[in-house]
Amino acid sequence: MKTLFVVRHAKARGQEFDAQLTEEGRKQASQLAYFLAPYTVERIISSPFVRAKETITPFAQIKGIPIELDDRLGERVLSDTTLEGWKEKLRESFDDFSLKFPGGESNEEGLGRVKHLMNDLLNAPEKTFVLVSHGNLTTLILNFFDQTYGYDHLMQLTNPDVFQIDMNKEGADIKRIWS
Repeated sequence: MKTLFVVRHAKARGQEFDAQLTEEGRKQASQLAYFLAPYTVERIISSPFVRAKETITPFAQIKGIPIELDDRLGERVLSDTTLEGWKEKLRESFDDFSLKFPGGESNEEGLGRVKHLMNDLLNAPEKTFVLVSHGNLTTLILNFFDQTYGYDHLMQLTNPDVFQIDMNKEGADIKRIWS
């Protein structure tokens, strides 16, 4: 059995690669560290985006575990241009996983990153991982294990948020453990 703790980053100042956590986000990161502290974790893998790294740094320091950066956990870019009615466009991308807007990545492509990462984790010797990512990609990770996860779940995520996924030969059990 393997266990994944999938973490959506804490509150941030923006969506840019180098957007830092807000003051509230820093407090949330500290709370998250103590929330996760009782769990056994062997590896921490994070999106390289600053807000994701800052979210998990307090936990990594408590546990003495290095943070591995992995581009496959980076935010899914809907488009490289401003889209009018972007929330509706985002919904459309969950209705059609192959839908791709100018300069963006489709959910199908994002799910491809997730599949590649999950294959690596399933073949790794470690049994417990913390994965730190962003709303859309967190939803795609959940969707990898249960295809009912989609747009409505994404809109219900909080900053931060934590899901525990227990994987075994029969499948995966997903629980939202953050409150």
